[in-house]
Amino acid sequence: MIVSDALLPAVETETGRDPQHAVIWLHGLGASGYDLLPLVPFLRLPDGLPVRFVFPHAPRMPVTINSGMVMPAWFDIRQVHLERRHDEAGIRRSAAQVGAVALYLALRHPEPLAGLAALSTYLVLEDTLAAERAVGNRGLAVFQAHGALDPMVDVALGRSTRDRLRALGHEVAWHEYTMRHEIREEEARDLGEWITARFG
Repeated sequence: MIVSDALLPAVETETGRDPQHAVIWLHGLGASGYDLLPLVPFLRLPDGLPVRFVFPHAPRMPVTINSGMVMPAWFDIRQVHLERRHDEAGIRRSAAQVGAVALYLALRHPEPLAGLAALSTYLVLEDTLAAERAVGNRGLAVFQAHGALDPMVDVALGRSTRDRLRALGHEVAWHEYTMRHEIREEEARDLGEWITARFG
């Protein structure tokens, strides 16, 4: 695993004074941490549960699937079939820089985490997961949500990720919405309730 001291820039917000909990929330391809910042109020977290939200900005890099266009990305996406030929070096580099690349690093992180939210995403480097899974997070609870009409990350990838996580013994709260590759108010509300239960 790559180790790096070069953490990425990020935008942060806190929902109250002296938060004892933190959420690291990663944006999608071509976006930035600022795109997720407005979603925090829609989580409707209780006033007595202050949380620090950290929204890192992905580095800019050429993305093969977009004709080599330079854009914010956590790793290169080389082809339409997202479950094939993952950019292992890019994934491991982002994991080292940001401290978490959702499913990839949370399952491999050595210290126990309160939970993992996986929104419209999928497992990468699944072939190394069995050997690299961290003992401290083998029982990690997962909130997983996906749009049934997602044209970018097919819902079938989300469902297969859910099934794989459950087979590994994870408690997965699966939410499927009639939407595309986006985050809607209903999803944010459900996520907020889950976060409250994990941190409360």
